Amino acid sequence: MSELEFHPLIADRWGDLVSLFEQHGNPGYCWCMLWRLPSSVYRQLDSSQRRNALHTLVNSGAPTGILAYLDGEPVGWCSVAPRATYLRLERSRTLKRIDDLPTWSVVCFYINRKLRHQGLPVKLLQAAVDYAIAQGAEVVEGYPIERHRDQAGNWQPIASYRFMGSVSTFEKAGFQPAAIAGGGRRIMRFVNTK
Repeated sequence: MSELEFHPLIADRWGDLVSLFEQHGNPGYCWCMLWRLPSSVYRQLDSSQRRNALHTLVNSGAPTGILAYLDGEPVGWCSVAPRATYLRLERSRTLKRIDDLPTWSVVCFYINRKLRHQGLPVKLLQAAVDYAIAQGAEVVEGYPIERHRDQAGNWQPIASYRFMGSVSTFEKAGFQPAAIAGGGRRIMRFVNTK
C-alpha cells in the first residue's frame, strides 16, 4: 500500500467526503448523522437532508471525523467526535456512559471497497485517536460489533450497525474492553496516559 495520509474533515475537505460517500456500498443514506441526532429527528430527514445537516456541522468547525487519503484520493472515513455531540448515543439505553470522563466516540467507519481487508481500519482508527487526543480527549471509546455463529455453527453477517467496526480492529489499535453494554455489545476504550 502506498503512503497513507489522514486529515480531519474540515469545510475545505467536504468535497472529498462527498466523493467517498457517493461510491457503491457507502453510508450515504445516513451521512453519519444516525448517532448525532435524536432518533425522532433522524427519521424525519431524508438522505439529502442528513447530508445537509452534516455539511452544516462541518462548516461550523465542529469535530466530525477523519478522512484517509491514498495518493491524494479519499479512501476511508472514521466518524470521531466528543461523545456529547452524538445526541442519540448520549440517550442510548444500550450504550450508556460508563463514567463522567471527557470521552470521544468512534461510531462509524467506511473504507473504499478496493482497499478493504488491507488493515486500513486499524490505521484510520489510530489516526482518529491521535486527532482526538490532540483535541484534548482523555478517553476514546468505540462500540464494535462482533459476528456470531448460528445454531448450525455458521458465521452470520452483521445485520445492523455494520459500519461501527470490529472488536479486532479496536484491539489492534490499542483499545481495551471497558464494559459490556446491553445486548452483550462491548464498549472498548483507549485511555490517554500521557
